[in-house]
Amino acid sequence: MKLLIEHLEKHFEKKEVLRDITFSFESGKIYGLLGRNGAGKTTLFNCLNRDLKPDGGTFWLEENGERREVKAEDIGYVLSTPTVPEFLTGREFLKFFMEINQDSIPDPKPLDDYFSYMGIDSEDRDKLLKDYSHGMKNKMQMLVNIIAQPPVLLLDEPLTSLDVVVAEEMKQLLRSLKEGRITIFSTHILDLALDLCDAIVLLSHGILEVVDKTNLDSQEFKEKILEALREEGQEACHA
Repeated sequence: MKLLIEHLEKHFEKKEVLRDITFSFESGKIYGLLGRNGAGKTTLFNCLNRDLKPDGGTFWLEENGERREVKAEDIGYVLSTPTVPEFLTGREFLKFFMEINQDSIPDPKPLDDYFSYMGIDSEDRDKLLKDYSHGMKNKMQMLVNIIAQPPVLLLDEPLTSLDVVVAEEMKQLLRSLKEGRITIFSTHILDLALDLCDAIVLLSHGILEVVDKTNLDSQEFKEKILEALREEGQEACHA
């Protein structure tokens, strides 16, 4: 399976955020979408999720050589700031999600199995979500996407605010889930992208560019990316 993007554009008044995004993402890989804050990573995700209407271009899913339209259920979107219904308990939220999606969830399991899978302790499962930590809310947001099993998973800097232990748990989880799925992990942290991702894609000047990972540990490789990000930042300052 592939996610094909062709000549995608998005601008806000005179600011051209996405100039000409053309790329092919393949299943079974975690792609690191690397770019400075404000480079357009979230804008790209919002276009793919259809929260924003692109000003040009299009995108499809390709399966067995045939292209088809990307549907809402094809996309899982994990935000950097978790959005959960804080008036519900963790169990109530998960039960509600399972009920409204019962026709599309393959091989549903008992709720406690899911909680255990995400490492959410028994005493926390019946707490209100408003009393969950940032990391626990993030786990709940990730959990519903794991249950739904969308073919495309968009992760918008989901590890930035997590403590070291939770962040490492989430990285291990993402590695275990990548087969059969297109995972695009947005970040502005180079070392995180190098540690987690199979491929690095640089969003700079409104276009996507694959960065060769042959020499992952070389200083020259890191300097190439950092220089591109510096140039992007300087342009933004002068805009």
